[in-house]
Order: sequence, then C-alpha cells, then structure tokens
Amino acid sequence: MEKTRVIILGAAGREFHNFNVYYRNNPKYEVIAFTATQIPGIAGRKYPKELAGKYYKDGIPIHPEEQLSELIKKFNIDEVVFAYSDVSHEEVMHKASIALSHGVNFVLLGPNHTMIKSRKPVVAICATRTGAGKSPTTRKVTKILREMGKKVIVIRHPMPYGNLKKQMVQRFKTYKDLDKFETTIEEREEYEGHITNGFVVYAGVDYEKILRKAEKEADIIVWDGGNNDFSFIKPDLLIVVADARRAGHEIRYHPGESNVRMADVIIINKVNSAKPEDVKIIEKNIAELNPKAKIVHANLTIEPEEPEMIKDKRILAIEDGPTLTHGEMSTGAAYIAAVKYGAKEIIDPRKFAVGSIVDVFKKFKQLTSVLPAMGYGKEQMKELEDTINKSDCDLVLIGTPIDLKRLLEINKPAMRVRYELEEVGKPDLEDVLKSI
Repeated sequence: MEKTRVIILGAAGREFHNFNVYYRNNPKYEVIAFTATQIPGIAGRKYPKELAGKYYKDGIPIHPEEQLSELIKKFNIDEVVFAYSDVSHEEVMHKASIALSHGVNFVLLGPNHTMIKSRKPVVAICATRTGAGKSPTTRKVTKILREMGKKVIVIRHPMPYGNLKKQMVQRFKTYKDLDKFETTIEEREEYEGHITNGFVVYAGVDYEKILRKAEKEADIIVWDGGNNDFSFIKPDLLIVVADARRAGHEIRYHPGESNVRMADVIIINKVNSAKPEDVKIIEKNIAELNPKAKIVHANLTIEPEEPEMIKDKRILAIEDGPTLTHGEMSTGAAYIAAVKYGAKEIIDPRKFAVGSIVDVFKKFKQLTSVLPAMGYGKEQMKELEDTINKSDCDLVLIGTPIDLKRLLEINKPAMRVRYELEEVGKPDLEDVLKSI
C-alpha cells in the first residue's frame, strides 16, 4: 500500500507530539519532514531516530517553514499538517492556501486524536493568547489543590529547543535540574516558579512516557499549557485564561477559540488594567461560543520588590519574551510598574540592542519601550546581557517570571516585578476546583 506523504508544520512542540501519538507507528503515513518557525535556531536539526520509531531509521529532518513550497514539490507531498499555536485564523489560512495551491491536503489534528488519557484526574490550564496569565493561574491552582490535600505534579507544554534525544523526558525538582538540562530563559520562566513553590515539573518530547512517569508520583495532574495550545492530556477540568487587554482575540486566534469553546471555566484576567467595555466584549463572545462555561474575573496584581526606588528613575523595562513576540503585546508588568510608581522615563531599548536582539526589534515593530527577555540559547542570552549592560538607564525593571539577575551579570541596579492572579468576586478558583 502506498503511504501518504506528510510534512508537519511546527514550532518545537505540538508537531512532535502529533507525530508521536498519531503518525509514529502508523503504517499508512510517511512523515517526510517537519518545518520550524516562531523560535530561532530550531530548524536544521533532526527529529532523532530514538524518538522517531521503527519506520524512521535515519530520523526526520527539520527545515525552515519558508521552504514549504519547495519541499512540497521536491518530495511529492500529499498532506501538510499544521501543528503550532498562537496564530491568527487568517495566518492559518495563509498556510492552508500554500498547501492547497500545490494541490495537497491541509490538515489540523483534533483533541480526540492527540489527547492522552490519564489514569489520574487532570486539571488543564490553557489560554486564548500567549501572555494572558496562564503561569500565575497555574501557580494559584497548584497551591489550592495542595491545600485540599492533593499531591500535585505539573506537566508543562513542551519547549524542546536543544538536544531532543536528551530532552525526551525531563523532571525538574530543584534549580540544579534546570542547569542539568541546560534550560533556556524561556524554559526557566515556566519551570522556576513551580520549583520555588515546591512542585515537581515534568516536560520534554514524548508525553506518553512523561505522563506515565508523572502519574506514579501524583494524586492529580496539572497541565500547564503553552502559547494558546490545547492540552496534550485529556482534562477532567479545563480552565482557559482570556486576556481582558486583548478583547476579541478569543475569537480570532488558533487554537484559542477552540479552547474557549471547550472550556469548563474561563478566567477573564487583567480586568484591573483593562477597559470595562473590553471585559464586556469578552463576556459577550463567551456567551455566544460557550454559554455553559463558568466565568471567573481576575486581576493581575503587580508587585515590584522596592517600589519606592522607581520614582524619578530612568527605567529599562524587560518583559517576558514570548508575550511580546508571537503574543504581540507591546508592554508588560515592568512597564506598568514603571508608570504606576513614577518613573522619570522609560527608555527606548532599541538603540542599545546587540546581535539577534536587533533582529527581534526589526521583526516586532510594536516593541519601542520594552526589551523582550529573549534567551533561546547561550549566545542569545549573552546578547541580551550585553544589550542590558549597554543601556543608558538608572534602574532595570525585570518583569519576567524568573529573576534574570541569577542568570545574567547585570552591571547596574536591577529589580524584579512579580505578578500574581487575584480573583474578583465569585465564583473563584477554590469554588471551581471543588469538583475535582
């Protein structure tokens, strides 16, 4: 029987999972290649034979997505599978149009074919966009479940930007584990908070293996989602975070709209910094897409370590990288703290940018007043450090989920800005978690 020849479009995460659970041992298909986008430096690798399985003795190459048309023609492809997240519906259809123009199928695999069933109860936290507030929501959920007497294990959406074979199954319990696996800034931003709070985090590439190991330690699994992807593990309770500062995005981005339609609970976050009319837009969209969902309203509280030090200072504001890049935000917690506590000036970081940081500013035109904490490897982390140290400011405000001072040698005063989820009114997260 002639096999269907497939290319899977990805960004170092969903594409590998879809391959593992649907294509790897499926004799009807031959996956010719993956493509890569969004994340610098992830193309040019191979999905290793140790992960690829018996049909792929040489592994599977990973090409830049820009080569898609060329690859379809060169390898006589039958189907293009779209497998990454936090992209507009319009952008998804641009990719579909490329495939269709070459006469081939364009495929989206759904939850029934990609979610793994756990033997333990699962709470999944997903979102409508990157930067909506999944991380503080997940931190709050894990603490509540622990207070309910549950042994909680967190499984994080993948970020395998390094050696895929070594990253097959990762377990993080201490900060030393972050060093052991040579994690990037982006990975540390998602793992460190859970470790600080005393929770074990699993991540990696092969989520069937990851889940089965995590189940041995857990009373309950918490899926900590990435981007606005839907869960790799079938949830018993799905919590979806919507961003009140990006009203309307919950119906314009993939697969965020799918998350809204599937959700048991939707948190409308950042209501304290959003316009009331934008909150009402989101409420209206939820009512139309998923009227059975419970709605929780929440604030994102922003807490600088020493707020009195901000007044009258010239500030360099550093924010979470993915929130600003494919999340498309123009500011974040550090910028808000600088304005709130009386900074004299928030400097333009673009004139101090070094190396690949220059390219980030060229690509994401909305970034004029904040520096994204880009760190997809040691070289880019050094470029971020050099950019910070060249900056002409009195104080660096770090609005990332981790303390960059532990990773970078910063030559000027620097202060963290933390942010936490705070529900407003009822129901709150304790109420919705009682059903688990």
